[in-house]
Amino acid sequence: MAAPTSRKFLGRLSLPERTFVTDALRTETVGGVVLLVAAIVALILANTPLSGLYGDIKDFSFGPRALHLHLSVASWATDGLLTIFFFVAGIELKRELVAGELRDPKAAALPVIAAVCGMAVPALVYVAVSASGGGSLEGWAVPTATDIAFALAVLAVLGTALPAALRAFLLTLAVVDDLGAILIIAIFFTQHINFIALGLSIAALVLAWLLHRKGVRTAWIHLPLAVVVWALMHASGVHATIAGVAMGLMLRCTVREGEQRSPAERVEHRLRPVSAGVAVPLFALFATGVPLSGGALADVFSRPETLGVVLGLVVGKAVGVFGGSWCAARFTKAELNEDLAWADVVAVAALAGIGFTVSLLIGELAFPADPTLAGEIKAAVLIGSLTAALFAGILLKLRNTTYQRLCQEEERDEDMDGIPDVYELDSPEYHLRMAAIHEAKAAEHRRLAEVAAANDSGDDGPA
Repeated sequence: MAAPTSRKFLGRLSLPERTFVTDALRTETVGGVVLLVAAIVALILANTPLSGLYGDIKDFSFGPRALHLHLSVASWATDGLLTIFFFVAGIELKRELVAGELRDPKAAALPVIAAVCGMAVPALVYVAVSASGGGSLEGWAVPTATDIAFALAVLAVLGTALPAALRAFLLTLAVVDDLGAILIIAIFFTQHINFIALGLSIAALVLAWLLHRKGVRTAWIHLPLAVVVWALMHASGVHATIAGVAMGLMLRCTVREGEQRSPAERVEHRLRPVSAGVAVPLFALFATGVPLSGGALADVFSRPETLGVVLGLVVGKAVGVFGGSWCAARFTKAELNEDLAWADVVAVAALAGIGFTVSLLIGELAFPADPTLAGEIKAAVLIGSLTAALFAGILLKLRNTTYQRLCQEEERDEDMDGIPDVYELDSPEYHLRMAAIHEAKAAEHRRLAEVAAANDSGDDGPA
């Protein structure tokens, strides 16, 4: 009886999965750079003579009061624009569960355990630091999130390439993190519920699901209905971004006969650039503008709540993701991809400490009655994320030569058929195409050799 084949941790992705990951992360990388620019602009506005104008714009309110939607610009960015982000996150989660890395429980066990540990350990670090200093425990969830767009922006700025397996692992971590953030927001940051508004929101959501199931795809129907679902969810007291997640999970991710792409894939393809390039950067523009004077920075490292956030992101995330990965691999007897090393997992674990967008959101929700502390928490998120980015950048740079070699091997397409050669090594047709290519090259070299020999003979003749 043959011994069971051990599974690979960070092994080669299937071609469809690799294509999806590459396309998705390409958009997120561009959006991450825009996000980084928006954060820098916000910090400049908040720490220059323009801070007064910046504050007035953030606090300017508009919208219908009768519908509980007379909100400030900053609140519209938090409750409105981030709903688009969470809508795309809901689609990603649905796709991962139906057709991605999470569809197989055995294959999903390792990244899920790593992600869960990567949320639990930072929360424990925050609780330990804050409790030991007599601080509030309300911000325990702030350092639990990973911002995939910001992480990819760091990679783009550093010029560091990551093999597809590591990129997919980082994306899966972020998707599970988003699920955790959704549950945290829904369970721990919903205090007063208007059950009538919540019931109507669910009814509108069910109507949208029925229309989707019947094949009705007209945007003029679904877009107003989505606004109704969102407005009712906002009025119910449940955070409005939950509506985005619910609508994302509702979409079908499987392809039916006659379809080239599923409805979820089509919608995600259209909205991901809006989410990554517009919604999240605008949220960051109004969320990250906090004073960063010398005294404010000193307070981040002296106040237990803010120090807990920094250490949770920098230490807790790295220890949690790496520890969860290593323990899960030992428990499942999964073998690490021979092209990679555990040092690569440490680097990705450190990169997961960049908890920007969702951490800022949870920071606002955790301390609604204390704007000063909420602002200091935001500063702590910025400092912790930048520190994690610097630490991860150093680790990744040490292995960048290896990553570049692996990426070149993954991208090589010598037969020029549009499919990387590593996916065709078991195909007879591929080897026949390569044989024909090499035979053609050999024939050309023989011709050139004959021409060179003839030229040499002519040069040796009589003058």
